[in-house]
Amino acid sequence: MRPTTAALWAAVMLVGLQQLASLAASPDSRVDCSSKNLSSVPRDLPQEVEFLDLSCNHIKQLHRGDFRNTTLLRSLNVSWNGLEEIDPGTFSDTPLLEVLDLSHNRLKNLSGQRYLLHTGNLLTLNLTWNSFLTMTLGSAFTSLVRLERLALGAKNISMDDFKNIAGAKLQTLTLCLGDELGYEAGSLKDVHALRLQIASTSGKLVDDYLYADALSLFDEVELMNMTGGYRELSEQLSQRIEIHTSHLYLTNILIHWQDLTHYVNVILRTSITHLCFSDMAMSRLPQVDTDVTKKSKMKSFSGRRVVVKSFLFSQEAVYNFFINMPVESLAITETSIIHMTCPKSQSPILQLDFSYCALSDSIFSRVEGQQTLECQNLGNVRKLILVGNNLKNLQFLSKRVQYMKSLQHLDLSLNSLIYEGLEECVWPPNITNVSLSSNRLTHTVFKCLTKGIETLDLQNNQVSVIPSSILKLGNLSSLNLNANRLRDLPVCDGFPILNQLLLRSNSLHAPFVNKLESCPKLKTLDVGNNPFTCTCALRSFIHLGIKSERKSHPGIELLGWPLDYYCTYPEDVRDTILKDILIPDVTCNVAILAVTILCPAVVVIVAVVILCHRFDVPWYMGMIWQWTRAKHRARTRQVRPEDLVGVEFHAFVSYSQHDTDWVHNSLLPNLEGPAGGLRICLHEKSFVAGKTVIENIMGCVGKSRRSLFVLSAHFVKSEWCHYELYFASHQQLALGSDSIVLVLLEPLPQYTIPSKYNQLKSMMGRHTYLEWPQDMAKHRLFWANLRAALQADLPDVPVTEIEE
Repeated sequence: MRPTTAALWAAVMLVGLQQLASLAASPDSRVDCSSKNLSSVPRDLPQEVEFLDLSCNHIKQLHRGDFRNTTLLRSLNVSWNGLEEIDPGTFSDTPLLEVLDLSHNRLKNLSGQRYLLHTGNLLTLNLTWNSFLTMTLGSAFTSLVRLERLALGAKNISMDDFKNIAGAKLQTLTLCLGDELGYEAGSLKDVHALRLQIASTSGKLVDDYLYADALSLFDEVELMNMTGGYRELSEQLSQRIEIHTSHLYLTNILIHWQDLTHYVNVILRTSITHLCFSDMAMSRLPQVDTDVTKKSKMKSFSGRRVVVKSFLFSQEAVYNFFINMPVESLAITETSIIHMTCPKSQSPILQLDFSYCALSDSIFSRVEGQQTLECQNLGNVRKLILVGNNLKNLQFLSKRVQYMKSLQHLDLSLNSLIYEGLEECVWPPNITNVSLSSNRLTHTVFKCLTKGIETLDLQNNQVSVIPSSILKLGNLSSLNLNANRLRDLPVCDGFPILNQLLLRSNSLHAPFVNKLESCPKLKTLDVGNNPFTCTCALRSFIHLGIKSERKSHPGIELLGWPLDYYCTYPEDVRDTILKDILIPDVTCNVAILAVTILCPAVVVIVAVVILCHRFDVPWYMGMIWQWTRAKHRARTRQVRPEDLVGVEFHAFVSYSQHDTDWVHNSLLPNLEGPAGGLRICLHEKSFVAGKTVIENIMGCVGKSRRSLFVLSAHFVKSEWCHYELYFASHQQLALGSDSIVLVLLEPLPQYTIPSKYNQLKSMMGRHTYLEWPQDMAKHRLFWANLRAALQADLPDVPVTEIEE
């Protein structure tokens, strides 16, 4: 068997399988047991199987019960097994079976295929390449009331062979015929099929009567695997007065150029309206032009996947034959043509399709000397499709088609087009639909568009912004900008009647909905699959999406909402759909946010101030701070041993006689003895008799580590207190700034200190003093601070007590 014939049925089977593929729901629904060296149907097939492949094994027989557990089976392939016998009850357990392939086996009698009585749901049946001598279909075929595609093969075809499928409305009947075929004229009259496929292994049509019946009974005829006999086919066509066939297909053929052009010219003079060549190999191509029929009833000609077997030939001669054909639609696709010429006269062609070829920017033009001449004979073309070529310059393309005055639809997708905006484009005026998807165009493309355009497809390009200075496209109703680089919604000032705007898969983070106010006619918007940033700026867009869900709302329909709209940032809400995102008003409104933050803050501050005043917190903080500083100085100050020579007391206390009670009853008990452990020098205990007061003051100050001054209104008025303060200030120069400690027994405003005692004023300004608290609860902290300020390590020397 020829490989191409096998490919034929593979394609037929694929059609049936594609209709069922969407029904598969689980991994067990498809089971591939091909090429497993099986001799029988496996018994352990899953009950859920719907698609079963048993091809290329050694299964000789199918028995009743082989598919007992596969009641959901829809597609079965048992080809290439050497199958000889099928039990009539084999498929009694598979009522859903729709596709059955029994090709390439050894079944012998088409009239005895009684297993088909249980396959009334079949859509596709393949019985080709078995050992059938005759094409007589048995009565079991009458049960195939839903059959759409039937493939058969036999050595003899006679009248009434197909009477048992006369009630079936087939889409396709495929006949795979060998070299020796006995065909009786009129044998196909009982077949009701839209298309007849005839595949031959001999390379040519095997019977003239079969060809005649095909042309007189079927709307569509497909001749496959031909390598010759085209002159005979042309002869038959030219002799027939009436031809029922409207669509003629030639697939997988090898043909010489002269045979091709002769055959095409003959068909052009018949009533056949559509001629299609697929997978065609041409040889012996011409060096000069070949004449083509000037007038024809043919509507369309197409060539798909055409290759050449010649190396030396005139490409222009080949192109000229096709472009000058008198048809309304010309399509040459998936073929490596690099150019297409211009017709010699005004062409009747309405539609041109050169998709997936290798055309360049020079299409339809010719060069004479230094001048490029544009084609002016394609003025009737309304639709031009140039998808998937090597087109690069959009401005050049506008020149190539500028004389196609009837052109309305232009498709230039899947090329490498750019437009730099340096030269003006010259499109014909009547273009309404343009597809420029999958190119390399930027925002400058809007300068290269015709005013009358209604539908524009710029999908998968490099457009990052729509310039506000573009030419007004007053008729544009649909704009596709999917898969570009836009960062925000466009303004519709240049598109006043825009109805549909597609912006899927761009770079929109937070679309500014207010821009849509410039699009009064907009009804459909698609902004799905963009990297949305779920912050305050997105709230208005989310409201737009929620509003579009209401069917009663007459506003914009948001396509793909809500599933195609999800957050990409922040990370904590990544992949959450926008509909489920809640962005509170308080986080987005500055005034509300300020009130929300400031009001509680003011209340807290006022409360803290009141509490601090009520509980005298500043006083406690000041005391703690002084205690901390005293402890810190005690640890960090390095006192040399020689500085402490002769020092016997921790502190010399200077006070007024009016404050004696406080000193004796409060100060001394908390500093001396077990409570404080400090040595205190008082004038009444430590002054030496016989010495002057000045000498005693100097002696006491010199023997004390620090001098403690109890300040009060009486202290200010005492002359001797000021002497003591004077000598202590001199000692400060030797022992450091921490040698003087001030205790404020009562408030002492600066103005109450006489001006002659500037030293006291200066000392109170420089030194931090301890205030005696009237509240008894604070006394404990006061004494702790005072002891910390006076604490020091003194030499262990006896203290000399001197009686006054």
